[in-house]
Amino acid sequence: MLRGLKIKNILFILLGSAIFSFGIYHFNMQNNLAEGGFTGINLLLYALFNIDPSYSNLVLNIPVFIIGWKLLRKREFIYTVIGTIATSIFLWIFQRKHLNIPLEHDMFLAALFAGVFIGIGLGIIFRNGGTTGGVDIIARLIFKYKGLAMGRTMFIFDACVITLSLLTYLNYREAMYTLVAVFVGARVIDFMQEGAYTARGALIISPKHDEIANLIMNDMERGVTVLQGRGSYTKEEKDVLYCVVGKNEVVRLKGLINAVDPHAFVSVTIVHDVLGEGFTLDENKKPIEV
Repeated sequence: MLRGLKIKNILFILLGSAIFSFGIYHFNMQNNLAEGGFTGINLLLYALFNIDPSYSNLVLNIPVFIIGWKLLRKREFIYTVIGTIATSIFLWIFQRKHLNIPLEHDMFLAALFAGVFIGIGLGIIFRNGGTTGGVDIIARLIFKYKGLAMGRTMFIFDACVITLSLLTYLNYREAMYTLVAVFVGARVIDFMQEGAYTARGALIISPKHDEIANLIMNDMERGVTVLQGRGSYTKEEKDVLYCVVGKNEVVRLKGLINAVDPHAFVSVTIVHDVLGEGFTLDENKKPIEV
């Protein structure tokens, strides 16, 4: 096995592929909803020519595998192959061993669950270094080199494929519910890609910065960084404190600051992902198992 591959990542990619495939069959295919990207093309071929998506998914991804081999790191490429093959396998299984979920009379619920299952499935795969092939690879490369959110990139591709589906086999009602599913899926992917756990970053300006910093470090056991600042109006040099805490610790932090200096200036922002001691590393600099 290639050095750097992790069994944990592979297992999560398999889990994500199962959730993704479950959503595609039970909510998209059973309710005649389209999808974007290569998955949408697979559904288009299924609707028009009755071609099994589990087979067309593999065939269409061969050119993408060639691109991935050239542009992705070998570990990412292997994860992608695993995700793509697993998706086809699970699609094949769910078409033959499936649940009966009658939602044809509640298309909004079908669209909502389609977006949630697809978003969670792809989000798990992305966070563990894989893709399911197709547009996922392109979106991952754009995220890697340009920083554009993967869900947003996929939404653009999705719109093109959905338009083609509308012109061929969807009616307007199905097309509108498909857009709902795609939008929900894109938002769920972004949420999981940016980090399901959101911390809070606090900037604190106070003449009693040393006392506040000591309380944060000793009482809350959180690190504090002292930044050098200068007031634009007063031109005075000031020490600015910066710390990151869990969102459930914000009230405690505000109370601690207020007890020391009720007039302190405090700015609290959302931090989507945090790496380092106290969050992903313990006090011995070892990874925290979640």
